[in-house]
Amino acid sequence: MDRQLIDLLRANGRASYAELARQVGLSSPAVHERVGKLETAGVITGYRAVVDPAAVGLMVTALVSVIESDAVDDPGVQEELRELPAVEDCWRVAGSEGYVLKVRVTDIPALERTIDALNRIRGVARTRTTVVLSTKWEGRHG
Repeated sequence: MDRQLIDLLRANGRASYAELARQVGLSSPAVHERVGKLETAGVITGYRAVVDPAAVGLMVTALVSVIESDAVDDPGVQEELRELPAVEDCWRVAGSEGYVLKVRVTDIPALERTIDALNRIRGVARTRTTVVLSTKWEGRHG
């Protein structure tokens, strides 16, 4: 039941308890209680609006691999990455890269500035950037 509620909320975070109750066959108060427990347990960590990046002027998306130097202060690198507003997502990965970032910017000059800023972070040896030509889907739910 919880998995079903999670799937429904991932598809529509604005669904009312009454709407969710109809879809899962419970009462609205029972759904409210279950969702509250999922939030308290940290299973549901928040709700947010999904925005079309182009509609807010972010026309360029890139995936940037960050290769760390041998003597690296990992928490320091993470905090520096968090400070860059263009970095939308950050994954710690296995392999030769330490991190893969999803970066969104207005244009190619802004991407270049972001890459320069990344390369200035202490502990970053170099970066490798892949520019996204088009997005077929993103944020798959289910």
